[in-house]
Amino acid sequence: MSNKNIIFQINGGIGKCILSTAVCKAVKTKFPNSNLIVLSAYPEVFLNNPHVYRSLQFNAITYFFEDFIDGKDVKLMLHEPYLEIEFLKNRKHLIEVWCNMYDIPYNNELPELYLTKRETDYIQNKYITDLPIMVLQTNGGFNENLKYSFARDIPSKIVNEVINTYKNNFSIFHIRKEDQLRYENTTSITANFREILAITLLSKKRLLIDSFLQHATAALNLKSTVCWITNSPNNLGYKLHDNILANEFTKKPELRNSMFQPFDILGNPEQFPYNDESEIFDISKILKSLND
Repeated sequence: MSNKNIIFQINGGIGKCILSTAVCKAVKTKFPNSNLIVLSAYPEVFLNNPHVYRSLQFNAITYFFEDFIDGKDVKLMLHEPYLEIEFLKNRKHLIEVWCNMYDIPYNNELPELYLTKRETDYIQNKYITDLPIMVLQTNGGFNENLKYSFARDIPSKIVNEVINTYKNNFSIFHIRKEDQLRYENTTSITANFREILAITLLSKKRLLIDSFLQHATAALNLKSTVCWITNSPNNLGYKLHDNILANEFTKKPELRNSMFQPFDILGNPEQFPYNDESEIFDISKILKSLND
């Protein structure tokens, strides 16, 4: 009898794909002889992963039915864990929720990423500096007009204060997209995902937001300072990190258009729950975390 084909579909961004590698490990623990086929928008996340038989990109799939479905013993994992009540109510981490959906035992699995030594050596040789490296990821998804989302981005005033504190003693690498905010006294890094991983492995300090790099650093076992505003480390973060929570809201947010979760991660301005951006974080907590 042929091995069971398990089709695991991940809808969403690269951070969700990184997090899903923990689910992949749990699946293979329960079904060690299965072929785990992952469908996602970011197949590069699963390169060299020993738990994944095939990693396929949504828009580049051919002969799928013939290769993996027709006449095969198949298990489908296609549902959306973000809509599970245990996640929406912030009762369990997304990894555990995802496992529970498919009756997969959860044993505190964490994300895993695999880079070859040749891969890291080649990339890291491009980024040799005289100073130790600090990595910043300050922005994720943004409002098209503002290029800033209060829901998870670090306010520019705080970013500049961090940069000014460390610019003389660190080479500061700012991970960003071409269309995102850029900062003076930093080196903008707009490289591909695996190159960013190799750079991050070189870093001594890391200030991040709830975006893909906080999942990646958890996978690489790199303790980081991670800032949280409207999402929670309880269901999306990791105990490894120093998770800095935003201050209590100073005004009632306007949530008339909210459905399953209160805040739009893109930072709908009418939902802003503070009087001013300066009220969001206590900069001293962030600097203390980075110094420690």
